[in-house]
Amino acid sequence: MQLISNISMLFTGLPLADRLAAARDAGFDGVEIQFPEVDDIDPLRTAIDDTGLPVVLINVPRGVGDEVGLACLPDRQEDYRAAVQLCAGQAAALSVRKVNVLSGRPTAGADPAACRRTLIDNLRHTADVMSDIGVQVMVEPVNPMDVPGFFLTGLEAATGVLAEADHPNLFLQFDFYHMALTEPDLSTAIARAAPWIGHVQFADAPGRNEPGSGGIDFTAALQALRDTGYAGAVSAEYRPAADTAAGLGWMKSFRKALA
Repeated sequence: MQLISNISMLFTGLPLADRLAAARDAGFDGVEIQFPEVDDIDPLRTAIDDTGLPVVLINVPRGVGDEVGLACLPDRQEDYRAAVQLCAGQAAALSVRKVNVLSGRPTAGADPAACRRTLIDNLRHTADVMSDIGVQVMVEPVNPMDVPGFFLTGLEAATGVLAEADHPNLFLQFDFYHMALTEPDLSTAIARAAPWIGHVQFADAPGRNEPGSGGIDFTAALQALRDTGYAGAVSAEYRPAADTAAGLGWMKSFRKALA
């Protein structure tokens, strides 16, 4: 498994493209970026070439303002598909291997069945578009405490959507932080999710800070992940309690667990 950093949340004292060098110097194997802007792409491409670090994953644009995704919104399908096309261009330019889809937050009174049908239709569309450029598609369940009203919460909801979508290029983005807040036991959830997992992120819970700041047993969780046979990226997506570099003491134990 590869240990990567989410540079939308880590090394934020630097310009975005400069964070690749900081991640390399800290010992990470790659990075992910939540929502790169159009003007970020050329500097990021240069930074990728200069550092040798890959950008493993980006997200499909989430919308505007406080929107947290468009994929489940029946009245925003045209906007969502435009976002997919933009994301596909960014993914190709950055040699990204994975993209993540956020389902979104329906408006009050929205029909849950219509939202689910829209999400599944949009996921299939995204998977088709990204298949053409060799990019895998993730969908991420998010806990409802951090994002009230988010459509896709909890493991069963996410795997149910994946099963119904039934597309070979659709996978689960499994975030230890979100799953620790919605599932009774994290290691058991990892085992249940095994057939679907395509990407992994982590932060401690509660608080969403560095490993060791909360109550997650990362030794057990990483062993459960190893037991699934997962061999992809594991991404640090947390809010540093202080300076990013000062809070990287957890990396040694993670390296040993992932080896």
